[in-house]
Amino acid sequence: MKVSVFGLGYVGSVSAAAFAADGHDVVGVDVNEDKVAAINAGRSPIVEPGLDALLKAGVESARLRATTNTEDAINSTDLSLICVGTPSRRNGSLDLTYLTRVCEQIGTVLRDKSAYHVVVVRSTVLPGTTHGQVIPALEAASGKKYGEGFGVSVNPEFLREGTAIKDFQNPPLTLVGHNHAADAAPTKALYQNIDAPLFSATIRVAEMIKYTSNTWHAVKIVFANEIGNLCKRLGVDSHDVMDIFCRDEKLNLSSYYLKPGFAFGGSCLPKDLRALNQRACHHDHELPVSGAIVPSNDCHVEEAVRLIERLRRRNVGVLGLSFKAETDDLRESPILRVVSALVGKGYRLLLHDPNLDLERVLGANRRFLEDEVPYLPERLRPTVREVVEGSEVIVIANHSREYREVGALLKPGQAIVDLAHAVDRASVKSGEYHGLAW
Repeated sequence: MKVSVFGLGYVGSVSAAAFAADGHDVVGVDVNEDKVAAINAGRSPIVEPGLDALLKAGVESARLRATTNTEDAINSTDLSLICVGTPSRRNGSLDLTYLTRVCEQIGTVLRDKSAYHVVVVRSTVLPGTTHGQVIPALEAASGKKYGEGFGVSVNPEFLREGTAIKDFQNPPLTLVGHNHAADAAPTKALYQNIDAPLFSATIRVAEMIKYTSNTWHAVKIVFANEIGNLCKRLGVDSHDVMDIFCRDEKLNLSSYYLKPGFAFGGSCLPKDLRALNQRACHHDHELPVSGAIVPSNDCHVEEAVRLIERLRRRNVGVLGLSFKAETDDLRESPILRVVSALVGKGYRLLLHDPNLDLERVLGANRRFLEDEVPYLPERLRPTVREVVEGSEVIVIANHSREYREVGALLKPGQAIVDLAHAVDRASVKSGEYHGLAW
């Protein structure tokens, strides 16, 4: 591939050197003449292990050069990667000045270029930026239409400072966001020598992935430090704790629990979070992240109530009362808080749960039912069909197998509110489908 890289800072320098090492012809572009001179001399403008050697090899092989001339770079290449900075403003929002400026510069040259040129956004930008800023700037400057005169894709980077070369050459995945196959093909071709899964997505999904990844990394760091600080006050070796914790790759370090759905509940998570935070308070120690988990969970329950209210229909059926499928445990089940809120607001409710037999509910579960949900027996129905036929809004609250086919039972005028992502949206042929966080 013949590729130009705009912005020779951290991401741009590493990307330019690595693409050249993979056999592509690369032109680096920057307004800073010192950076351009350093690249052309085979020297790294930043401190990064292995980058000097890679840049030197690229220049000596004539696969890498740098320039301040945008016209030269665009006319010499078929694909342009935007790697300019998107720093924070004082209020935390992104400063897109550099991004917009480079798009205008590229667009100006594209005005007179007859060949189809693909612009790849590699800078870290929030969802909507490519459609809201990048494409309009390119169209205005070039006088051409996106998808006809030029293409755009999004290719986020996942490079860690200090190990960037290794991360580039051995990534966990490569991601290309696009709306047109003609834009995706040349972007994907850049990675033909990289042995890693290659995923395609919409532009907005690709934009969001980088933020999701970085937020998760930050959460893991803060979580480990919070556990460490509490362990120290409790006289426990935090590294022993976390070493064993990390051995569990089925639940602790896995995709489990990382799919948007409904709030957590049950007899364990709420109780244990409260106990951990209370013990921290006993030691006059705060756990800001752990302490925010239950309030965040409460917000998700409240959003479910608001979603149902926005539909403005008073007959509501709720399918799934236990906190998860294949159990009859009602203790701290979040859907019961939704039911209580709706009952208090005068909604007419019908309820169903395939595992709930009131005659068999015993012990703590029985006491919880009698104390917290005394209205449940009169509203409980034996079949899913009876609830669906008697309701305008059908709320799916857990993944019980009986609820997967509810979409096919809907009639015009009815709506599903799927709190658990349990129903295939395509199965809803009549009526409406509303997801809680999707």
